[in-house]
Amino acid sequence: MNLFGNSLKYQVGGIYRIHFWHHFLMWLIYFIFNTLRWGNYYQDYVYSLKSNLVGFPIHIILSYYTIYFLMPRFVYKRKFITFSVLLIAGIFTMVYIKYLLTYALINHNVWPEGPGVTSTLTPNYLVTMMLGEIYVVSFVTAIKITIDWARENKRASLLEKTQMETELRFLRTQVSPHFFFNTLNNIYSLSIEKSDKAPETILKLSELMRYLLYETKDRYQSLIQEIMCIQNYLDLQRIRYGEMVTINMNITGDIEDRTVPPMLLITFIENCFKHGADKSLGRIFIDIDFIIDGDYLHFRVSNTMPQETNSKHRVNNSGGIGIENARKRLALGYKPEEYELKNYIDNNRYIVELKLKIT
Repeated sequence: MNLFGNSLKYQVGGIYRIHFWHHFLMWLIYFIFNTLRWGNYYQDYVYSLKSNLVGFPIHIILSYYTIYFLMPRFVYKRKFITFSVLLIAGIFTMVYIKYLLTYALINHNVWPEGPGVTSTLTPNYLVTMMLGEIYVVSFVTAIKITIDWARENKRASLLEKTQMETELRFLRTQVSPHFFFNTLNNIYSLSIEKSDKAPETILKLSELMRYLLYETKDRYQSLIQEIMCIQNYLDLQRIRYGEMVTINMNITGDIEDRTVPPMLLITFIENCFKHGADKSLGRIFIDIDFIIDGDYLHFRVSNTMPQETNSKHRVNNSGGIGIENARKRLALGYKPEEYELKNYIDNNRYIVELKLKIT
């Protein structure tokens, strides 16, 4: 069962679904308009009504024959010559039937608006009536093509949106699984030592996991909630590394009623530990700054670099998978002028700076 496809079909169909009543109303309005138009021309509304009662079934048959039979089988498969031959043959047949019905049921003069009395199937009558049917068929076909285009355009937009949201959800879950494994190992070690820190560690981990599972489904999340999540993450890392890591976090400006993409900022902070504390034999300093300036968040995080990996970082300072995932998320969720992301090395510190438009 293709739930993804069915979901898109349901959403698109719900907006551009064509019911029987749509068809009925369109033909009814067209019928009334045509009856009044020709009634005024003939100065005989009864004759116009009879003529349209004969002509409209032919219009309807030809129109649906074209849009539901010929087009799917020949136009969409680029068999244009076959389509043209069958369309002209169908129109010719229906015009001939119209001539017979008009002659038998309404008037022997089958073309009262013509240049003279027409009681036989003349070439002039035939060509004029066929052009009239082509006009009606073209009008209905244009409506069908417009509706199909709108439906396909909406389907493509929904598909693009769904794919983008799916990729965003995937990217925002890329907090390293190694962090959870390491934290669980720490809890195991603390439990063996019967440390008083074990309950606190379990509580912090559960809060972080709850946030990851239940609070990151929307496209945007409260900045305050994100900072609380980051704080839990940092508390766990403090428990893990102890005095090896010194963390300073500063917040400047009003963070109330501000939103950011969930689990975006923590990616850069996790990077500090992955490429800093995890590879260091000495003490690591991490500085985190949140600055709200108007509609923009200026986020900066830096960490001292381990001496043994310093040269490697200078060769390739891309920041790894975490930074690249963050770049993809920003590119998917924001216009180029709404964000700026830089990462570089300065004075033996690895620095990430993000300027982000926030709502």
